[in-house]
Order: sequence, then C-alpha cells, then structure tokens
Amino acid sequence: MATALNPYLHFDGTARDAMEFYQSVFGGQLDTSRYGDFGQGSPDEADRIMHSHLATDGGFSFMAADVPSGQDAPSGSQHSMSLSGDDDEALRGYFEKLSDGGTVIEPLAQAPWGDWFGMLVDKFGIPWMVNIAGNAA
Repeated sequence: MATALNPYLHFDGTARDAMEFYQSVFGGQLDTSRYGDFGQGSPDEADRIMHSHLATDGGFSFMAADVPSGQDAPSGSQHSMSLSGDDDEALRGYFEKLSDGGTVIEPLAQAPWGDWFGMLVDKFGIPWMVNIAGNAA
C-alpha cells in the first residue's frame, strides 16, 4: 500500500452527519465504526463515530471521528480544507454544495493570481477554500 496523507476532522457528536453530508457532496464510499462496535466509551457514546473514512471516486480521501467524552473537540478554526484544480465545473459544484447551510466568506471570484478563488464555512463549522486554476469563467 502506498503512503497517504489524509485530513482527519474531529466533531462533538456530529461526525456521522458531517461525513454523510460530505459523501453527498463528493460521492464515494463512506465507512464508519461506532464506539459501541468495539466496546469503547460509555454506553451513551455507543452510537458516536469512533472512526470514519470517505474515499471518493475523484481521489479524495479524508477521515473523521467524534471526540470521546471528557475531551474537547477542536474548533473549525484550527483546521481547514482546500480544494484546487482545473476542473471548473466540478470545483464550482463542490463550492455550491458545501455552502448549503453554511456561510460564504468570499464568493468565487477571479483572484489577483489569475485563478478563481472562494472561501466558505460549511454547516459543520469546517472552513473550505476552493481554487480553480487558470482563466476559468
């Protein structure tokens, strides 16, 4: 198996909803394991997500979990996700879908470096940056 670098997001009880939302945006295979599946955590944490992995057909791969009780979930401002490439249609679609229920910080617009760039915070508090390379319209 080749080595991979995967973003790992942490939530406070919303990991399942967040990852199902991301699957609706990007497609792909979502695998999840609950704390209860492994006899971990307290009984009230049995349905919380111990580990989840989304692998998309487009080659994206990232993971998430709910933090166990007694630990603080990192806030969204401690990490962000970035999408970049030259597939104008796909990247604009991701931006639109990710912004549903979230807040657009900077609408997609032509940036000084010639690309199209925008920023948003999704409905789960995760910041996203989208950069479309070249002179996309």
